[in-house]
Amino acid sequence: MDASDEHGSAPPAAKKTGQTSLLDSGEDFEVLDEEDVDDDLPPLEDAGGGKGKNTDDMGKKAAEEEPELSGIVDGWLDVLGNDQLKKKALEAGQGRDSRPLKGQNVKINLKTHLVDGTLVEEQQDLSFTMGDGDVIQALDLTVQLMEMGEKALVQTDAKYAYGARGSLDPEVPPNAALSLEVELLEATDAPDVELLAPSEKITLAIRKRERGNVHYQRGDYAFAVNSYSIALQITESSSKVDISPEEENELLDVKVKCLNNMAASQLKLDHYDAALKSCVSALAHHPNNIKALFRMGKVLALQGEYTEAIQTLRKALKLEPSNKTIHAELSKLVKKHSEQRGAEQAMYKKMLGNPSSSSSMQTPRAKSSWGLSWKWLFGATAVAIGGVALSVVIAARN
Repeated sequence: MDASDEHGSAPPAAKKTGQTSLLDSGEDFEVLDEEDVDDDLPPLEDAGGGKGKNTDDMGKKAAEEEPELSGIVDGWLDVLGNDQLKKKALEAGQGRDSRPLKGQNVKINLKTHLVDGTLVEEQQDLSFTMGDGDVIQALDLTVQLMEMGEKALVQTDAKYAYGARGSLDPEVPPNAALSLEVELLEATDAPDVELLAPSEKITLAIRKRERGNVHYQRGDYAFAVNSYSIALQITESSSKVDISPEEENELLDVKVKCLNNMAASQLKLDHYDAALKSCVSALAHHPNNIKALFRMGKVLALQGEYTEAIQTLRKALKLEPSNKTIHAELSKLVKKHSEQRGAEQAMYKKMLGNPSSSSSMQTPRAKSSWGLSWKWLFGATAVAIGGVALSVVIAARN
């Protein structure tokens, strides 16, 4: 998936590098061109272990609330108190009252450098929504502390920038600390989503979903869930302007993709109940959605509901018989279920003292006892009849 949307602007639709994107652990349904990947999040990797959770708890908390200021030393403000994100005002702004608020749309000029001074990128009039995770954490956390018109220098550790994976666009090496030159140009209230034209609402929802995809690829699954949640709120909002049936279907399509992608992220976080709920919601709109069925089968299996999981995967396979991924997952699950049942049966036999052997031993005895009883009864009857006959003969002679 193209990570070029790292600063919040959606990648141009025409941009195509020819790369392909696969699911981690080979669970992709098909090889997709980069242009097609944005249509939906690639199917998830093995979600059982919840690996790759590199979201920093301190950073996440600070993103939700105004950072607690730890004091200024030599003009540098330690934003989080861990010396990993610092801000220094180069030119004063219009005062504290002019600081942007969470949920507002802001516009900045930005220059990004590596710590050795190498220019990474320069962006003019970069727009994003405060607190929505549209940009790297370093910007989301520091711009809200800037005054209108202020120019500031920000130094950030890699964990609040592009992390251990780095970035291809812009080109940032793994684990790279950055120096950011930021100028706050304006802050305006976000438009009322209910008053947006349907096309604008669709575009906004897609942009938030694509940002979630960037977070997902970087392993920031909690931030991915946040972006998908925002996109869902946009698709589910009522509209005070006329909307055509075609536009409603397009919004619904974006909604289902967000639910699918959210389920993938929730699986990564081991939030199985939430992932199951997302799958159920997606299937309520598209009952034959292959990816929702596949992920639902995965969730049920992880919860130990093997029978339901097998039924769900069989339904998915019936819809797409040639899908090797579903074949493999279903075969693995059936085998695991069979082994579990065999282990349970062995345990029951051990608990009951091997009842099959005792019952087989008791059956011949029963038959033997039954045979003896018949023989005794037949002999007694014969003796009785003989006795009656002898009495008749003796009486006749007398």
